[in-house]
Amino acid sequence: MKEISRPKRAAALFAAAVTITAFCAADALARSYPFGPRTRSVNDLGNQYVPFHAHLWDLLHGRADGGLLVNWQSGYGSSFLPDVGTYLGSPFALLVALFPRDEIDLAVYVVTGLKTAAAAAAMACLLLTLRPGRWWAAGLLGASYALCGWSVADASYNPMWLDGLIALPLLCLVGEWAVAGRRRYLGVLVVALAWTANFYTAYMATLGAALVLLLRLLLADLPRRRALAAAGRAVLTVVLGVGLAAPLVTVIYFGTKHAYPGRVRQFAPVASEDVLARLLPATYGFGSPAVYVGITALLLALALPFHRAVPVRVRAGWTLLVLAVTLSLQWAPTHLVWHAFATPQGSPYRQAFVLCGLLVIAAWHALSYGLPDRRALMAAAGLLALIALAASRSDLVRAFAWPVLLLATAGALGGLALLARADAARRTRLAGLAVVLLLGAQLGETAATSAVATRLRLGHLDDYAPWGQRQQRQADTVAAADDWPRYRTDPGREQTVGNDPMLVGGQGAQYYSSLTSDVLSRTLTALGDGWTSRGRSVQSLDNAVTDVIFSVGARVHSPPDPHQKYLPQDGDRVTVTRRDVPPLVTVRTAPDRAAFGPSPYRNQELLLGSRVYTVPRLAVHGDTGKPARGGRVGSGNAVTSPTITARCPAGTQVYLWAPHYSGTARQHGAGTAARFRFEFPRGRAAMAPLGPAPASGRLRIDLTPDRPGRVPGGAIGCLDTARLRTAAARLKATGATEVTVSDGTVRAQLPAGSKGIAVVAAPRIAGWRCATGGGPARPAGEYHGLIAVPLDGTDGTAATSTSLTCTFHPPGLRLGTAVGGASLLTLALLGTLTAVRRRRAPAPSTTTPPRERVTTAP
Repeated sequence: MKEISRPKRAAALFAAAVTITAFCAADALARSYPFGPRTRSVNDLGNQYVPFHAHLWDLLHGRADGGLLVNWQSGYGSSFLPDVGTYLGSPFALLVALFPRDEIDLAVYVVTGLKTAAAAAAMACLLLTLRPGRWWAAGLLGASYALCGWSVADASYNPMWLDGLIALPLLCLVGEWAVAGRRRYLGVLVVALAWTANFYTAYMATLGAALVLLLRLLLADLPRRRALAAAGRAVLTVVLGVGLAAPLVTVIYFGTKHAYPGRVRQFAPVASEDVLARLLPATYGFGSPAVYVGITALLLALALPFHRAVPVRVRAGWTLLVLAVTLSLQWAPTHLVWHAFATPQGSPYRQAFVLCGLLVIAAWHALSYGLPDRRALMAAAGLLALIALAASRSDLVRAFAWPVLLLATAGALGGLALLARADAARRTRLAGLAVVLLLGAQLGETAATSAVATRLRLGHLDDYAPWGQRQQRQADTVAAADDWPRYRTDPGREQTVGNDPMLVGGQGAQYYSSLTSDVLSRTLTALGDGWTSRGRSVQSLDNAVTDVIFSVGARVHSPPDPHQKYLPQDGDRVTVTRRDVPPLVTVRTAPDRAAFGPSPYRNQELLLGSRVYTVPRLAVHGDTGKPARGGRVGSGNAVTSPTITARCPAGTQVYLWAPHYSGTARQHGAGTAARFRFEFPRGRAAMAPLGPAPASGRLRIDLTPDRPGRVPGGAIGCLDTARLRTAAARLKATGATEVTVSDGTVRAQLPAGSKGIAVVAAPRIAGWRCATGGGPARPAGEYHGLIAVPLDGTDGTAATSTSLTCTFHPPGLRLGTAVGGASLLTLALLGTLTAVRRRRAPAPSTTTPPRERVTTAP
């Protein structure tokens, strides 16, 4: 081990250095953050990952509302441990604590770069473990793997996936250790860390490592008994490692069971020319497999079948494995296996990094047996030409890709040719020139490929500005108004990203996660809220009644985000609306158990316990007076410049609920326009306030649709603010006299003589248990989606207990802890048995990982 540790160390450092250089050069070339004015926070990076890392920063510095169990800032109280396992389980995530809070975007960027570099180092070590060879070549191929198309095009803005990129070579190393009968405990730890960091890509990496191990055992030609023993050790290592990760994995599993269901998609393979196109540099396409690994690695992998110095079985084995995995990407049954039997809602080729790893390993086998001869390289160049010819029919190959391909091919072939001459003549300088040429070609094409992906992503994905003046003003305003848990402070309807509460503070309805609970999404939808991402990104609801229901005592109002191309309507002022609201825990003496109906106004009244709305009849018509059939408006309809007419009591607050309308709405001649965003099937528009009704009571609302939509009957609600104040005062008078909140525990003191039910203004997600007084804890009840606890006097008599305690235990945590404990105990028993055997018998000589037979082909 000692004689190869230095080359591995050198290869790992070289691979990491090359990776970081290309990673940063690509963003500088694209003029992307932090090296230019273009944001890199596209799609879920800006909406999810940066805010989640900001919340982690707050947790690590003791500034977050909540803890590992409950995130009280998002979704009016959401289960946080599943989100930790999904988005923040990587040890690298902890590094954000070292950065200033207002540099959270830079912190995530650095973490992304370090993860990519770690993947390069891990692959370089794996290559030298599989076969000895040049350390710098292993380093270059390690960087090729880390900067593969999947990494720079998909995982760079989904940084949690990069843990799978690291896991694949590490799990392959675990397989090597299992075959050699060494490092059992380290292997278990590696598996546990991989599955804890990101179980989704770790699952794919485990499948890929299993395929590599099976092929290695076949090529090693071991006796059946030894091969089965090695496979058994590998399986046991994986089972124990996953068992140690079970406390997090089971929580994520049950979290997905209680999450709002996403759209079910059927897998449709992309055209073959698109698959081949993604092997080439400077190509990009969201829904195609990003399997680019660099021209040098691709040429070497293509040369492997023709490399006569490599044993026939090795050539055939690795070539067939690469082809089989390639085909598995395109076949629906194996596609489902790769994705844990559920087609992703986004890109359907999230397992492509496994194929990239196999291509790099195949390239290493072509190189480690000696440089391919001219015949093999010419055959590889011919195959590359055929790939390019077939890919030319794909729209993913744009004009600028061809010069990059030609230069990269010339650099790769020239470098390999120079290296062959240097080896033949034993000329060190010539070899150094070859290395420089190969390195330059790789850096250039990789930087270009990454820069192209960065630029083109901005064209079809949503993007968000990094932390700046807007977010700082929001955060300062929220901090000044905050008084949790006496009341909530909502960062506002005018959101900057989908997880504003985690990014700028406060405790709002906003929440975007793959694990957004079903009860939260359905409850807020019934109350008139809007959402995007097919219900998994719920938004803030700017409504006085729901503010009273959820104890929102301060609401921040910001101008529209200029980064989203909205022009400010009120300068750049950030204001706060304050409201006298009941406490977080209220008492309902005579709760109305009627089910929610189609009207959000009536649903709000059910939760409030008072009638506060008038819902008038309305008419939708155009400027010619022609009525809109079924309330349909927008392009493609006969109605132009649509308007809504209705009557509201003078002075009442007017709300418009049009979930399937997209555009703006404004009371005629008054106020500012409210924006509605509906996009089937991704988004639903939220209810919005339109100002007070005029003294005449006659309403005319001017609509400016930007796409076809519909205004439903009962769309207008006229809120009597005096009645609302009365209802809020009654709830406050009978509500809890004191409320304390700490992570997963809510404690409240209730007025003496309370009867009916106590309602906690938080969604009744699975895992809540409550007790009154000194009584036993029982699963919490539900009152229209909120936590409800029957008081002692359910027969109409007064309650004898005046205290309430609700605790949250994430579903699956007990099961996962039991499995983790069993795995730990099994490890301890195995260690004890091993120690006893070593005392009783001399230790057997350790075997080395099997090598492929080195007999050359005829």
